[in-house]
Amino acid sequence: MSTLDITSVGSEPADHRQKKDEESVALTMDWSKEEEARAKRKLDCIMLPLLLAGFFCLQLDRGNIANAITDSFMEDLRIDQNQFNIGQQLLSLGIVVTEIPSNMLLYRVGPGKWLTLQLFLFGITSTFQAFQTSYKSFLLTRLILGITESGYIPGSLWTLSTWYTRDETAKRVMLFYFGSQFGSASSKLLAYGILHMRGVGGKPGWFWLFALMGAFTVLCGCILGLFLPDSTKKPHSTFLPRRAIFSARDLHILRTRVLLDDPMKGEKKPHIGLAAFKKAFSSCRLWVHIVITLANNGPQRAFDTYSPSIITSFAFPKLTSNAMASVGLFLQIPISYLFSYASDQHDWRGQVVIGGLACHLTGHAFNLAFAGFGPALRGLRYFGVVWTQTFGTFSHPLNVAWMSLACEDQEVRALSMSMVIMGANSAGIYGAQIFRADDKPLYTRGFTINIAILSLGLVLAVAKAGDDYRRKKKAAQASTGIAVVEAAPVLKSGHDDGDESRDGGEKGQSMARVRTCEVDASG
Repeated sequence: MSTLDITSVGSEPADHRQKKDEESVALTMDWSKEEEARAKRKLDCIMLPLLLAGFFCLQLDRGNIANAITDSFMEDLRIDQNQFNIGQQLLSLGIVVTEIPSNMLLYRVGPGKWLTLQLFLFGITSTFQAFQTSYKSFLLTRLILGITESGYIPGSLWTLSTWYTRDETAKRVMLFYFGSQFGSASSKLLAYGILHMRGVGGKPGWFWLFALMGAFTVLCGCILGLFLPDSTKKPHSTFLPRRAIFSARDLHILRTRVLLDDPMKGEKKPHIGLAAFKKAFSSCRLWVHIVITLANNGPQRAFDTYSPSIITSFAFPKLTSNAMASVGLFLQIPISYLFSYASDQHDWRGQVVIGGLACHLTGHAFNLAFAGFGPALRGLRYFGVVWTQTFGTFSHPLNVAWMSLACEDQEVRALSMSMVIMGANSAGIYGAQIFRADDKPLYTRGFTINIAILSLGLVLAVAKAGDDYRRKKKAAQASTGIAVVEAAPVLKSGHDDGDESRDGGEKGQSMARVRTCEVDASG
């Protein structure tokens, strides 16, 4: 059995500190490893599939527009490529503007209710994209889709952080992003089949693409409403508030283990305060993570939108290009898991982000170098596309996991998740204009821009990893120094005789243990 022995010190009132000390003493590890493993397995089987399903649907609804391009979508709506890019910018703008308000609502009403509602809203919006007839309706639906999708990703990430310990969070974040990766890959494969429905009911293929995928999202919203627990304090679903999802024993284990790992997770306030905003927005280290995401996701968003069209320019059939564009996206799933495993198992938080960015940059360098090759070498050009897709996405979730470990409390963590996802979607705003009509089909200017942007992200990741190493080394030295200083009274009291001096020695040893824990936690 072990208890939480890190006490709070500082400027808090004495009565508040005493209350927290009493609570910390009550948090006891009174379960076996087998019980904890069983409870965690049940949590994984409930929480992860549901959040992954929502992310899968979000990516289907967000990314199916890239597949619609290959089915004469632009020609049917009488818009050109640059006008299409503006619609993509409005999608990202809608997400960015409403990201933090959405997460403030989630923080107040609970993830079970809010995430369920969001799936209904962006599923319905996606369905109505099928009825677009003009440039104005295209812009309006993209903006509304962005607004309704805002907050789902950071809200889900924050929800995961409240159910899992800090060491477990990085792997779950990566698993959560598998929903996005699988959604991106599946959307292109599904599009290959659905777009063949062109002419059914007198409608174009892209009509059925939007209608069927949007209806599927609404169905998944119903599933979340039935089974997604709201929080550790309200472990019931939205549609079945009286049905227990976890047993009382499992819930006790799941709650207590998280608080033993991070006591601040037990201090959720009814709303996010101004102090948390100041702390989050004034943190230079958090902003470095946001810029890294900006640098990775702009080139990735641009390339993902036009990857089927780029493959078509290699003289492959239009609809076949959609299926071919799914290969690299499926390959990224096992590759990203290996990177995530290395991050989690060896605590290589910065190293894996650096490696992912370097590989992503290499992909765009391949595309630029192969741009002048003729049809006889189209297989080599296709290799460049597959490589870029394989390594283009997962640096972002690894960066999010790296950033989340630096957050001090739930409020800052919730805000930082919103900030980094805002960064990801802000990247979509500028990324939407990287590949322009006057640069196709080779996009040499676009690939050059992507290489420059990714180089900036790589430099920042290396600098942040170096800063983390320096801080950990400094914290370890400080921890060792305090342990030695606090141990000195223990040695002195050991030379005295009597029970009193023995008590003093034990007290000194106890103080040394507590103070050492405090330094380790802060580092």
